[in-house]
Amino acid sequence: MNAFEALGLNENLVQAVADLGFTEPTPIQQQAIPVLIAGTKDFVGLAQTGTGKTAAFGLPLLHLIKAEDKFPQALIVCPTRELCLQITNDLTDFRKHTKGLNVEAVYGGASIVMQIRNLKRGVQVVVATPGRLIDLIERKAIDLQKVKYVVLDEADEMLNMGFREDIDFVLKNTINRESIWLFSATMPTQVRAIAKNFMTNPEEITVGKKNSGNVNIDHQFFVAPANSRYESLKRLIDFNPDMYGIIFTRTKADAQDISERLSKAGYEIEALHGDLTQQQRDRVMGRFRTKALQLLIATDVAARGIDVDGITHVINYELPDDMEVYTHRAGRTGRAGKTGICLTICHTRETFKIRSLEKMVNAQFHKMDIPSGKDVCRKQFFYFMDKLIKTDISHGDYETYLPDLMEKFADVTKEEVLQRVAALEFDHFLKYYENAEDLNAKDAGRRVINNDRGVVRDDSSRKERSTFNRRDNGYTRLFLNLGTKDGFYKASMLQFVLDESSLNKEALGKIDIRDMNTWIECDSASAAQMIDSLDGKRYNNRTVRMNEADGGFKRPNDEGQGQRDVGSSAPRERKRVYSSPREKR
Repeated sequence: MNAFEALGLNENLVQAVADLGFTEPTPIQQQAIPVLIAGTKDFVGLAQTGTGKTAAFGLPLLHLIKAEDKFPQALIVCPTRELCLQITNDLTDFRKHTKGLNVEAVYGGASIVMQIRNLKRGVQVVVATPGRLIDLIERKAIDLQKVKYVVLDEADEMLNMGFREDIDFVLKNTINRESIWLFSATMPTQVRAIAKNFMTNPEEITVGKKNSGNVNIDHQFFVAPANSRYESLKRLIDFNPDMYGIIFTRTKADAQDISERLSKAGYEIEALHGDLTQQQRDRVMGRFRTKALQLLIATDVAARGIDVDGITHVINYELPDDMEVYTHRAGRTGRAGKTGICLTICHTRETFKIRSLEKMVNAQFHKMDIPSGKDVCRKQFFYFMDKLIKTDISHGDYETYLPDLMEKFADVTKEEVLQRVAALEFDHFLKYYENAEDLNAKDAGRRVINNDRGVVRDDSSRKERSTFNRRDNGYTRLFLNLGTKDGFYKASMLQFVLDESSLNKEALGKIDIRDMNTWIECDSASAAQMIDSLDGKRYNNRTVRMNEADGGFKRPNDEGQGQRDVGSSAPRERKRVYSSPREKR
């Protein structure tokens, strides 16, 4: 007996699964399908992305659907267009041998007229993103009164994206449902609240530990100075020439900027962010799936729902504000039993976050050195030589050219041929990394004594100090008397200070924006320029004040009459409290 047949699935579904080459159910499928196939019990399934959750709810859903009834009987709600299409494609494969059963995907960025037309033809399963689904409900283009089964896939991601009210609205409009099936990688308070408010004694199954990460992923982190983040990224890419991965940034501006810089340097990379049209997104994802692109750089929102086989690496260009987002980033690799690597670039002051992540995903993070220039060249050299040796020469009439080649290289030794091949391939690498600096952050004898509080001890002076109050790795912390009450949010504040100071994004670190003021980390070499550019300016009938948060930064005055202290008016900064705000990008 087929293992899937033993779970209680009908013959048509078992045959479709066999056609796809699946012989053994994954742990989440093994535990969920026998429960869900009854169809009358609310269910919560906690498992990491890439563990086979779509089949875990898709197969029992199709088992329960009546193909002869031409109206929506099941509703699957998911956070993104990509995931919506992926689920639809999987269900289409599963229903291969079931006649008359139709699945329709409804999502933003596509013709709503066409989607309405398809719904009217009669579909049994609707896969939808929240926004488009509510639009259809308000247009009375979809009838949810006969929906028996509601599936919330990637529930934690939907809540992180601000869909809580939308989910509540949908659940309140499926009043005749028999059960809700909720699938999530993590179980934050908001997800627990949905289970409490809308579900009755749900069966809960956890594969692995709650909020834990995939055991097939190797978590590595690299500590680099603030102004070397981009160069560190480039070096990690060069050190892994066989990388096929996704780079995560906090903002779409960073994603676009880094994509452009790496593209100019010859890398096959494109950005995925919220400013792209659906057609552009499809084009980028199409190129990435076919491996025409080696790298995809994306914001968290844009990358949600991406399911691409074979991703070897995930790189965190910056750690996310919300630590639970890390789990979703890392989950893009190490899927379907394969191994993957998640690399994180951070600063010395962020090592306490690494310790928090270790506890959250229940995995050890390995501190690695950023490769030296020589290490990169050596790695690239041997990678090229392996490719050269493995090159398939069985196809093509190469023997025709051998006499000419032998004559051409008659006076050149084998060693010289190899040297010339290496020079032809690696000349640019050797020149670029000839005088490459060490990018690893220097701790200068400091050791962490309390990671949770971000306090360090300087062994040379034996003085404790808060890592958030002083210059740290080339950063100076500046005080600005503008905040959210002035209409700013993170992205607009970033744009404002960059426009006024004419500095590059690399000069800035963390921006901590409050109601009445903002603290900005700035490269110490550029701090004077930023203060000169903003301090004393007018903004909305207010005088802008900017100075160093500690009050210790001095620079020459405009008349060249010695130095003046521009930090005395700023309040002494208390220990910083991270609120982990989620910026909508």
